[in-house]
Amino acid sequence: MLRRPKVFDCPEFRVFKKLNTPAKIQDFVDKIPMNFSTTCRSPLTVLRKNRAYCIEGAFLAAAIFWYHGRPPLVFCLNTVDPDFDHVLALFRENPPAGGGWGAISKTNHPVLRYREPIYKNIRELAMSYFHEYFLDNGKKTMRSYSEPLDLRKFGTDWLLSEKNIWHIDDVLGKAKKHKILNRGAIKRLRPADKIERAATKTTQWKMRID
Repeated sequence: MLRRPKVFDCPEFRVFKKLNTPAKIQDFVDKIPMNFSTTCRSPLTVLRKNRAYCIEGAFLAAAIFWYHGRPPLVFCLNTVDPDFDHVLALFRENPPAGGGWGAISKTNHPVLRYREPIYKNIRELAMSYFHEYFLDNGKKTMRSYSEPLDLRKFGTDWLLSEKNIWHIDDVLGKAKKHKILNRGAIKRLRPADKIERAATKTTQWKMRID
């Protein structure tokens, strides 16, 4: 168990106490309305604004894991233009008992969501998102995933910052990437079919700009 930094004494972080399982963390993140603005807010600001984008949800989930003595890890699924990368919080459940890696995800769509901790390594976890990652025309866009980033390397200021914490996003963007496809495999990719594309049209939150 990691030591809990004193910064978690912040009154707004008291809600973290009851979020003592990955499932509870995911449920909590899911209930926060989607942030449709281009921001990278700190966990404290996300709680105060009650809005979160994918990277903000990942940072918040990582903060909650740290509160409970787990490492605050995030990683990124990387795509090709015009699609967008997706950032998730990582966790590992009971390794001695045969548990594996899972992920907390903030998204507005029915795909790219929570993953149970059943994956034996990060690559296996990342690959579980591949077939769900496609554009409206069915083109599959995921090409790589990043090395996990331990947010403890940034100290504790990022937890409370009133400014956007883009510097963390910058570091994550420069993290080592692991390619999952070669050119031949990319050429042979079959687009998602009409039923799959139709199934992704549902959204959880209607667009709202604050």
